[in-house]
Amino acid sequence: MRTDPEAFLTSKPESGPLQDRKTVETFVSRFVGEEPRTVADVVAVEEPLEIQLAYGPRDARSVKSISVTMRTPGHDFELAAGFLMTEGVVADSLDIGDIFYTSGRSDVIDPLSQPIHSTEGLVLPYQPERNIVRVDLEPDVLVSLSNLERNFYTTSSCGICGKASLLALRTVCPPRSANCFRITTNVLYSLPEKLRAAQNVFKKTGGLHAAGIFGAEGELYATREDVGRHNAVDKLLGAEFLADRTPLRDRLLLLSGRASFELLQKALMGGISMVVAVGAPSSLAVQVAKEFDITLVGFLRGDRFNVYHGAERILGSSELVQGKI
Repeated sequence: MRTDPEAFLTSKPESGPLQDRKTVETFVSRFVGEEPRTVADVVAVEEPLEIQLAYGPRDARSVKSISVTMRTPGHDFELAAGFLMTEGVVADSLDIGDIFYTSGRSDVIDPLSQPIHSTEGLVLPYQPERNIVRVDLEPDVLVSLSNLERNFYTTSSCGICGKASLLALRTVCPPRSANCFRITTNVLYSLPEKLRAAQNVFKKTGGLHAAGIFGAEGELYATREDVGRHNAVDKLLGAEFLADRTPLRDRLLLLSGRASFELLQKALMGGISMVVAVGAPSSLAVQVAKEFDITLVGFLRGDRFNVYHGAERILGSSELVQGKI
């Protein structure tokens, strides 16, 4: 069994020539006024990632495909670990014995294993050997397939109803502590620009969502990007989970887009005390925030924002000076 989560992260590096495939070049017709011209452009790569789960006694292991998600390649191990943690499959990083890429059946020749050059000049770096991740659980970790499938259904963003989704969250979420996270308005206003400055792939493509973890003083601890909002959060929380830093009770999660039920669910499973979105929250996201006492902010733009729960934890600079935070 692993004893050093940090060593686990570095022992299986996602390195080599297959790693850097977050963007791809193509040619576009760019209009300025009524005049088009052909120019090179960069777009974000989107590829499927299959997450497989290996579990059971050493002499009778089972392997089950539990999810296929469209994502931007990179940080795939963190994405898989974050997905399992936020869905309640694993509760401790030590539940995971190994994470690795697998190509499935080695006797199958995939015709898409080589780059595809389209007539428009788009090069698709499709690499199936990096599109399946297997998570090996320790033999003593119990997995209930019926609960697993039920939780994935009822806690997804398209669950059977809001009431069922909230009930499922109550059964799988980790114990909650009193929410003591406080922050000032001035710090809040500074966060979106800090996140944008750290979005390296977004600068090239303009086509990725981002999520960042911040402290109460506005310090940026980590950020991840992906074509999917939920994937960016899974990658971010997965890195913290594998490094044994969850629950993140003294941290804030900043989302570059809207706040959905699914993203509040992931924040809850990671122990996050405050979620801030540049866009709007959904009604069910607000319900989750109120049910589990997560401070929720939406529409953080320029010099304004809305607080949907926990307004008493957001203080002005004058209150900071008076020692109220």
